[in-house]
Amino acid sequence: MKKILKAEIYNDGEYYCGRCLDFDVFTQGKTLDEVVNNLKEAIQLYLEDDRDALVDFIQDPSLFTMMDLGAIHA
Repeated sequence: MKKILKAEIYNDGEYYCGRCLDFDVFTQGKTLDEVVNNLKEAIQLYLEDDRDALVDFIQDPSLFTMMDLGAIHA
């Protein structure tokens, strides 16, 4: 059983974008806090509509996010 839902966060130049890698969930926010809260809410709403989506996960899995920090100019 999987314990972690995976997501990525990146900035598109105007907004922070959050995308769940396990389910078809995408959201945006003007700040990091906003996109994190929006992503959690969007995943919860998705799972309310499709409880079977969590069949491979433990109850109440953690959300693990990766974040694009931009280019490193070396």
